[in-house]
Amino acid sequence: MTSSDWDDWLVREIEDASPEGVAVWYLGCNGFVLKGTGGTTIFIDPYVGVGDPPRTVRMIPVPFDPEDIGEADAVLATHEHTDHVHGPSQAPILENAGATFYAPDDSLTVAREDESWTEEYDVADDQLVEVTEGETIDIGEFTVHVEGANDPDATHPVSYVVEHEAGTFFHGGDTKPSEEFERIGSAYDIDLGALAFGTVGRIPDKETGEPKRTRWYNDENQIVEAAADLELEALLPSHWDMWRGLTSDPKVLHHHAKSFEYPNRLELVEIGDRVDL
Repeated sequence: MTSSDWDDWLVREIEDASPEGVAVWYLGCNGFVLKGTGGTTIFIDPYVGVGDPPRTVRMIPVPFDPEDIGEADAVLATHEHTDHVHGPSQAPILENAGATFYAPDDSLTVAREDESWTEEYDVADDQLVEVTEGETIDIGEFTVHVEGANDPDATHPVSYVVEHEAGTFFHGGDTKPSEEFERIGSAYDIDLGALAFGTVGRIPDKETGEPKRTRWYNDENQIVEAAADLELEALLPSHWDMWRGLTSDPKVLHHHAKSFEYPNRLELVEIGDRVDL
């Protein structure tokens, strides 16, 4: 396991925080931590791996060591890709904090069968809970709604709408625009939404190793289309910082978003930054 470049200061900051509503920390890649005023703490897609160099090369620091995390109620996964379901990043959180892992079926297959979390770590099978679209889960002071997602590269992706009396957070995983988003935008009043953003680059093919034109995340127009359909009050672009060859500059989104009713503003953050609802 790669050790943290930042020691444990970010973990301690999260544990010591007493938000008046909901604090949201960006972990880089597509990882987030939500902590409510009552102390409930939810991790979504935390990943501290370095990828698979030279195909996928991590471009940002490793912000924490999962072994240092002792306070967490849940870990949510959006889909089965390595930077969203990763035993070395997530199983120690379940082991040390007693957190529950919520994920769709194909993500649980990775945890149970491909990576054998219950054998390799002190994780009980009942800590691994399957979710599917249309379900609602109560996690402490948060209500989590499982919704659909449109990620053509994943086998079963979902998105999450996380409600709290202080505000509502949307995590789309690596979704592209979806026909479902207009319905979701009408059904929920979303204060802050995280959508994956990046450029198109040439990444070595998994089988041949030859560079291949690759689009894993939303471009400028797609991310604004999704944000507009979701009626996001604020759009937080994620994932743009992570992989060599696919990084981008989220500041360009001001030009693409300015003529649309939604999002009303951009929330541009870097790894380790905190936003409050």
